[in-house]
Amino acid sequence: MPDAIRTARPEDEEALRRLDRATWSPLHAVTPPPAPDAPFFREHAGPADHLVAELDGRVVGYVRLGFPTSLASNAHVRQIHGLAVAGEARGRGVGRALVRAAVDRARAQGFRRITLRVLGHNAPARRLYESEGFVVEGVQPEEFCLDGTYVDDVLMGRSLLQRL
Repeated sequence: MPDAIRTARPEDEEALRRLDRATWSPLHAVTPPPAPDAPFFREHAGPADHLVAELDGRVVGYVRLGFPTSLASNAHVRQIHGLAVAGEARGRGVGRALVRAAVDRARAQGFRRITLRVLGHNAPARRLYESEGFVVEGVQPEEFCLDGTYVDDVLMGRSLLQRL
């Protein structure tokens, strides 16, 4: 388990950039690898939209929260836009703690649902999300072509109105 889960701070930028580059993989990313000088925080994904996990005083993971669309009609839904855990911290409950913290934060902020998208071939992530109450709500077959392989986009979600 991580020592702490907290809201990201502007000074976490460099640690999060390094983590993002180190954990990039076609197993979970549909975009190209981040450039070494690419900013981690963006206009619509600033420090307040990220929860970070610390272990032994170091940032070892993050979850990025956003919205599925900019439409007012689904502003009651929060969406996980990214989850990363440093290789040396895997298997220590960091990913699970980040997912739970994201769910708890969205619930505390009054959201009714939380959703995410995960690639069909990312079995470890799918198992984690399912164990935390997310269910498959749709599949877009062969939505992405990654390294010459067509991969499904799996839509998952859960209600925030009841606890597991």
